[in-house]
Amino acid sequence: MNNAVHVTAASRPAHRVEALETIGAAAAMLYKNGQTTERVVLAAERLGRALGVSLTLHPHWGEIALQVDGAPFSEMIPAAPLGVDMGKVLAVMTIADQACDGVLPREGLRPAVEAAARTPVASTARFTLFAALGAASLGVIFGALDVASLQLIAFAGGAGALFRRWLAKLGSNPFIQPLCAAAVAGLVGAAATRFHLSQAPALVALCPCMILVPGPHILNGAIDLARTRITLGVARLTYAGLIALLICAGLLLGLATGGESLADAGSSTPVPLAADVIAAGIAVAAFGTFFSLPGRMLPFPIALGMAAHAVRWALISLAGAQVATGALVACALVGVVVAPVADRLRLPFAALGFCAVVSMMPGFFLFRAAGGLFELVSLGQRAPAALLAGIAANAATAFLIVLAMTFGLILPRVLFEQFLPAPETRRAVAKVDRPE
Repeated sequence: MNNAVHVTAASRPAHRVEALETIGAAAAMLYKNGQTTERVVLAAERLGRALGVSLTLHPHWGEIALQVDGAPFSEMIPAAPLGVDMGKVLAVMTIADQACDGVLPREGLRPAVEAAARTPVASTARFTLFAALGAASLGVIFGALDVASLQLIAFAGGAGALFRRWLAKLGSNPFIQPLCAAAVAGLVGAAATRFHLSQAPALVALCPCMILVPGPHILNGAIDLARTRITLGVARLTYAGLIALLICAGLLLGLATGGESLADAGSSTPVPLAADVIAAGIAVAAFGTFFSLPGRMLPFPIALGMAAHAVRWALISLAGAQVATGALVACALVGVVVAPVADRLRLPFAALGFCAVVSMMPGFFLFRAAGGLFELVSLGQRAPAALLAGIAANAATAFLIVLAMTFGLILPRVLFEQFLPAPETRRAVAKVDRPE
């Protein structure tokens, strides 16, 4: 996608045009790769001050606008927040800090931003390996403890990852990859059911689909709504909802191809604390890899995710709390820790927070509800009342867990931004208040 700024006033000095192009390229890279909207706006305005350009950034779905010097016109930059790449976000935020602190000279800023755009993602081999490990770890968390089931889950997760990487080379459509990867999982799950290859065939189909859930987009959308960016928040949530819908469609398509369904999938099985916590750590490592988190930073979200899962396990298994309550408390713990650390590490809050709590996403209940709906349509008036009750229960459980996780994660973030703003925010405010 072309990130060049469309200059609307040819008479502007060349240095200002170059400054706007640099700021626009940096802001677009942050916006497209998962940084929270507020941090994108702040970074662009800080870079503007460092380059001697007073501007305001207005993000929209599909583009961001740079309003210069309070003028009635704006520079429009095409950019859509479709991906998550913490490596690129870290690189651009570091460049912004260096430019604002005077460490990086003005003439070196544009080359540095262009170099950040070339930050490599995880290799196909590593991506595939961690997709397999992440899917298998979710299998453990949901009760698949036999070796055969875990091997099949890992195979389906790895095969889906390879398929996704191959499809990425053919085009940039963000919906085709999750649809096809979920279909692969459905086919493997159908085979496991038909040929009795696993003690938990439903999890063979479900767990590889859980690693496709677009958690960072859900959290970023919720944060935008909380900050009254209603249009952008709704657009983000719509995008995430479409991905989730296509995951369900792909899963059901794969299962139907094999002549199976999810209507009779059993409940999630409790697992021992040690297995639950270790599996949660592996899942965090997998999603850190998906989001291109630098390896040196992986230990922090892994440790945090394991601690959060231990808290959730204790609340559910020992205190008898509901699943949504356990997710709320665990995610609130993660949010309190991640809110200041994400700014310190210059990483996107939504991606870092989601890494730590990914295994709590209610994909199990969401996909069971989707399977029940498919079965309801197939049976029509012959459908038993228990099927409808199961659909409602699974859908309500999924909704409540997502709501609890979102609230638990973003409330600490909003409070920290309100009462303990990031250092760069305080410096910016001080500069504005300081008389020249």
